[in-house]
Amino acid sequence: MKRNDIAVGLYILAAIMFLIIPMNPHLLDFFLALNISIALVVLFNSMFIKEVLNMSAFPTILLFTTIFRISLNVSSTRLILSTGNPGSVVRVFGEFVGGGNLVIGVVIFIILILVQFVVINKGSERVAEVTARFTLDAMPGKQMAIDADLNTGAITDIEAMARRQKIQDEAAFFGSMDGATKYVKGDAVIGLIITVINVVGGMITGMAQGMTAMDAIQEYSILTIGDGLVSQIPSLMISLATGILVTKVSKEADFGNLLMGQLFSIPKTLYIVGSSMIILGIVTPLNFFLFAAYGLVFIFSARSIAEKLEIESIEKEVSSEEAEADEIRRPENVASLLQVDPIELEFGYGIIPLADMNQGGDLLDRVVLIRRQIAIELGTVVPMIRLRDNIQLNPNQYIIKIKGIQVSEGEILFDHYMAMNPGYVEEEITGIPTFEPSFNLPAIWITESQRERAESLGYTVVDPPSIIATHLTEVIRNHINELLTRQDVQNLVNNIQETNQTLVTELVPKLLSIGEIQKVLQNLLREQISIRDLVSILETLADYAPSTRDIDVLTEYTRQNLKRAISIKYFPDGEMTSVVTLDPKVEQNIMDSVKQTEQGSYLSLDPEVTREIMESVQAEIGKLEELGKNPIIVTSPIVRMYFKRLTQDYFRDLTVVSYNEIDSNVELQSVGMVTV
Repeated sequence: MKRNDIAVGLYILAAIMFLIIPMNPHLLDFFLALNISIALVVLFNSMFIKEVLNMSAFPTILLFTTIFRISLNVSSTRLILSTGNPGSVVRVFGEFVGGGNLVIGVVIFIILILVQFVVINKGSERVAEVTARFTLDAMPGKQMAIDADLNTGAITDIEAMARRQKIQDEAAFFGSMDGATKYVKGDAVIGLIITVINVVGGMITGMAQGMTAMDAIQEYSILTIGDGLVSQIPSLMISLATGILVTKVSKEADFGNLLMGQLFSIPKTLYIVGSSMIILGIVTPLNFFLFAAYGLVFIFSARSIAEKLEIESIEKEVSSEEAEADEIRRPENVASLLQVDPIELEFGYGIIPLADMNQGGDLLDRVVLIRRQIAIELGTVVPMIRLRDNIQLNPNQYIIKIKGIQVSEGEILFDHYMAMNPGYVEEEITGIPTFEPSFNLPAIWITESQRERAESLGYTVVDPPSIIATHLTEVIRNHINELLTRQDVQNLVNNIQETNQTLVTELVPKLLSIGEIQKVLQNLLREQISIRDLVSILETLADYAPSTRDIDVLTEYTRQNLKRAISIKYFPDGEMTSVVTLDPKVEQNIMDSVKQTEQGSYLSLDPEVTREIMESVQAEIGKLEELGKNPIIVTSPIVRMYFKRLTQDYFRDLTVVSYNEIDSNVELQSVGMVTV
């Protein structure tokens, strides 16, 4: 055990033993002095700590010191009633603090009890209760503010984690303080009760020993008052420390500097106070010399502070000018300009209210939801999304950048809604024609007054924040493969390593490197295949990596192992799905054109044949679009990746799957065949 643990254990054990075992008067003096010193340590620590969490153990300290003080009170009571000699400390407190007079001692003791019970305890209890309630109520808002700062790049993940932990610690601390103040209140009550018991018990004991009633009252009351004072003064200091902690508002400045700075930092106030004190000494019977002396002290202090503030202002101005000059002379630090944000959303000043939480904007909250949605759908973590305003853009314009390069843009009308016809609404509404930025669908901008009517007619009505959020989500989906870095892959592998140690050890780096796994995952994400089931993906790679290290072939094996997920994604359960197939002659042409190199395989297809294939693909998927179906082409497993590579530049949304990637319970209907 550590020495600190032993010391705390002995402290509590001693308190328990004092309740049971009679104590020697000299030993009682030792522990009473220890009790006073500990109370002073607690009091001054509470004054000079910079944050309340620096004394997060205060509720426990309060409990320990209370039980220790009560045990000493019990021991002193036992000595007073049994021997009449509770030690020098109790006697001195009764005779010196009380002036040797019973009435004075009683009055001082009652005043101490009232000050502690009525003033300090009651105020501390109320402040602790209110602080705990407001701290708990403010937690959700603080958490959202941290998430917003994290998404805008103002803080890092580590800083966000530290802030969240601090919020939880503060809530736990103030919640505990709300209950701990009851210890202080109970301590004051029990001190008063013990004092009354001591007086009555002392009278009975003294009279039983042959003393007169007055002698017994004089002897035992002085000792009782001394006992009450020696316990209530440390109790008062602990109560004061409790009040200081629950009312402490500054988290950075020292207590003394903060207090003096806020009271004596305005010269005008001190001039008025000084003049008022002198006037009171002149026009009233009060002591002129005393009040005039105070007035002069305040006036001279005001003059000194005014000169100090003037010097500080000049020094600050000079320092500012020197800093500006140094900034001009200093070589520009261009290192920070070389960093590129993975995802950026820049917008004109007209869109700022949508991103400003103080103006009711919820765009930052939607960005948090986007990252969560992508993580659930595709199984990868979206990098931090940087939001910034750009005065060079049109007021209602926004652009989306991937790795510093603009990939898409859009424009919205503030205080308007976008209405889109899902295809079956016949009645038209008036508005400003536009195009939905995510899918380039025709739409109309309408006003708030038209919204209810448009929805009743069957139009899909979307507000501006939802338009931007949907557009940003689609852009991220289309470029998520580019955003997956080797470090991201390493983090994903580390995430499953604890429960799949054997798999990870076998695969990395013996069979495949992190870079090769990254390329397989990028191939899957390029076609919107979720990598959330990373264990199955790595199991497949571990099975086939010993026989081939061709990334495209490994990707196809992985897709086939994920056929259940692919089938659920593209083929609804219980429905007949219309698809287009590939002519075996076309498949043979493609396979004959595959060239193998050390860097991988590529297609060397005749341009005329390629043109004919693309025209046939266009015609066949047109049949699916007329039926309102998604464009899906089914091929043989060996051809799938080459056909997808051939068509991806012409048909971005075309889905190409192989027969081995389709679950056996899926029902398909071929509506056409790609031929040459």
